[in-house]
Amino acid sequence: MSMRNVIALPLLLCIGTAFAQEHTHHTMPAQAQAQDAHAALRQPAETETQSSAQPASLSASGYRPPALTDADRAAAFPLLRSHHDHADPLLWMLQANRFEWTQADALAWSGNAWIGHDRGRLWLRSEGERTHGKTSARLEALWGKPVNAWWDVVAGVRHDSGHGPARDWLAVGVQGLAPYKFEVQATAYLGSGGRSLLHAEAEYEMLLTNKLMLQPRIEASFHGRDDRTRGIGAGLSETSAGLRLRYEIRREFAPYIGYAWAQKHGRTASLAEAAGGTANESGWVAGLRFWF
Repeated sequence: MSMRNVIALPLLLCIGTAFAQEHTHHTMPAQAQAQDAHAALRQPAETETQSSAQPASLSASGYRPPALTDADRAAAFPLLRSHHDHADPLLWMLQANRFEWTQADALAWSGNAWIGHDRGRLWLRSEGERTHGKTSARLEALWGKPVNAWWDVVAGVRHDSGHGPARDWLAVGVQGLAPYKFEVQATAYLGSGGRSLLHAEAEYEMLLTNKLMLQPRIEASFHGRDDRTRGIGAGLSETSAGLRLRYEIRREFAPYIGYAWAQKHGRTASLAEAAGGTANESGWVAGLRFWF
């Protein structure tokens, strides 16, 4: 072997070793990346398998929620009032729906009071006005029996005074809250001498703000026969309407202003004009609405 071959052989061995190390250095990261990617692909599946197996382990633990008892149901849904509950306290209320001074220089009022239980109540209703020292009013005493959560049937007596001889009536009617929250009263009356009367009224409260209320109101009266001594004719005798805006300083105390109309019809209008009066009236009103 010549000297040239002796020198070339070690050089070839060194180059081969370096090439092998470099090839190994570039190949190992690729294999490691492939293994890492394979592990990443397997990890969600293993996690999903573990999470899906978790409820099974919980159900396998044998836990069951306790059965509901009557005490649990009573605590969740308490009875507000039982028909057999004797704790029905005696309650009462006095309310002035309208207590006002009118532009015609008259003091007018309309209100009611009641006392009783949920099973039945005694109602007192009053409406009238005092003009130039003369008072015209009606007073009713009625027993009210609820027929459902919204309506009462009432029956009793009524007494009219002022503007002629006094009149007494037997009364029966309904009062309550109609759909769309209209407060309604409709009462039929039967008096002596074949006299009859039907009176109906309705009002609605429009909430403008938490304290500001707009209240439209309308009422009408029908008489079965003439009562000339009191200036009343048969048929539709009178209608009235009003629009009042009140501010509730408290729910129990609210001043208001408004505008009211009153119109006599038919023979009632003719009798009023023959007596020197007018068939229609209108004007501003101001007053208080209160209750306790």
